[in-house]
Amino acid sequence: MKPSRSISALATSLIPGLLLSVSVASAEEVIETGVASEYESFDLIQVVDDISHGWAVAFLSDGSKLVTERGGALLRIREQERQTLAGLPEIQVHNQGGLLDVVPHPDHADNGWIYFTYSSGDADATVPALARARIDGDSLVDLEVLFESNTATSPGRHYGSRILFLEDGTLLMTIGDRGAEPPRAQDPMDHSGSVVRLHKDGSIPSDNPFVDTDGYAPEIYSYGHRNIQGIVQHPETGEIWVTEHGPRGGDELNRIEPGENYGWPTATLGRDYRTEDTFPDAEARRREGMIDPAFEFLPTLAPSGLAVVRDSGFGHWEGNLLAGGLRAERILRLTIEDGEVVHAEELLRDMVGRIRDVRQGPDGHIYVLNDAADGALYRLEPVQ
Repeated sequence: MKPSRSISALATSLIPGLLLSVSVASAEEVIETGVASEYESFDLIQVVDDISHGWAVAFLSDGSKLVTERGGALLRIREQERQTLAGLPEIQVHNQGGLLDVVPHPDHADNGWIYFTYSSGDADATVPALARARIDGDSLVDLEVLFESNTATSPGRHYGSRILFLEDGTLLMTIGDRGAEPPRAQDPMDHSGSVVRLHKDGSIPSDNPFVDTDGYAPEIYSYGHRNIQGIVQHPETGEIWVTEHGPRGGDELNRIEPGENYGWPTATLGRDYRTEDTFPDAEARRREGMIDPAFEFLPTLAPSGLAVVRDSGFGHWEGNLLAGGLRAERILRLTIEDGEVVHAEELLRDMVGRIRDVRQGPDGHIYVLNDAADGALYRLEPVQ
């Protein structure tokens, strides 16, 4: 196991404006053609290799791509050029913590903002944090830290940290329960184990569900979560869907509603990792007043990135969810009708390893990022 390290140890890499590296990206490689599924066939193409524990991929308005590496590097990929951008804040890299999600502002072409999440703090205690910046040449500039979770915890576990911009102009950020004390997810004053909703400048929306409620953190949108690492808003229904790590056998697909409690760890479908007995803090599999999952992933998926298929060459998949799996090393394609999963299909089983992110690009293709130390970004192109 590699020792934990802090990005602050790499002091020279954090000087704003310093170009860390420029290299020629590998040529695209066709891995397999005509991969068959129930309704679509596609080609699997490796876009870029030599990515170390990639966490997220994003698409900028100029046609370039951003890829985060958990170890603290932000890569910009333009055609055959790969750059490592300077100017990141200090990031604590410990186990699951590091540089995490990245998403462009919906009006990126006009304002240039990119938003990203990371683990902030020191070697003893960290919090999930949200920041934004612009790219100027080879560096981030205009850096603003917009939000930090309100309870620091020993580093290394359950950061959540996915970002979703909503159609109403606000954004959601998922925060894991941090692993050490699961009942904190039931404490509405603790951001741990919640989804928070913010304006794009980090301020608190006046219509958040608990903004005027004593005993509740005003940023909280929903709570009782373990570790959400996939989130989308459906373009047709407006529903917010998340994929969430449970304990053994308890991975969930949830439909998020403002102000609701999703049960963790008081109510869970999963079992204790070590004993396979009922989870120690659970009172039941279900409890009145707490929201049941819309779907339980069995066997374990270890969910990661989540995408919803919009207009594209994958006509039969339109409106479906694509849920990536780490331990499962596959994508589950989920058909949703009236808020329920009515069909599921496995894709890419054991073909690209542990899947960390799934996104649909502006070209309509599906992009998949794996979690290997020598990982890669892949593209699924429909066979016409």
